[in-house]
Amino acid sequence: MYRALIDVLGRLPPETRVYCGHEYTVNNLKFARHVEPDNEVIKKKLAWAKEKVSNGEPTIPSTVAEEFKFNPFMRVKEKSVQEHAGQNDPVETMRSLRKEKDGFRVPKD
Repeated sequence: MYRALIDVLGRLPPETRVYCGHEYTVNNLKFARHVEPDNEVIKKKLAWAKEKVSNGEPTIPSTVAEEFKFNPFMRVKEKSVQEHAGQNDPVETMRSLRKEKDGFRVPKD
C-alpha cells in the first residue's frame, strides 16, 4: 500500500486527477479529521464534501497535490500523523492507520 500510494501515485505530477471507484469522500474525511483534528484543510474539505453530497453532486476528482494535504495515508511522513499512529516510520504509520480505519466507526455528524 505504501509503495502504491507514495512511491507510485505520489510521484505523479501534482495536478494529476485522482478518481475513486466509490463515493466515500465524506467518510474518508471523517477518518482524516479523527487522525488530524487540527488540520484546517481537512475541516474545509469535509464541509465542502458534505455540501456537494447534499446537493447530489460528486466530490471527485481531487488531485495528487490535494491528496497530500488531507489523505492520512498519503501523509504518513507528517509528524502529526505519525504521532497519532504512535509510530515514527512511514510504513509502520500506514500499517497502523490501515488497521485503525478497518475498525473505525464513522461519526454521524
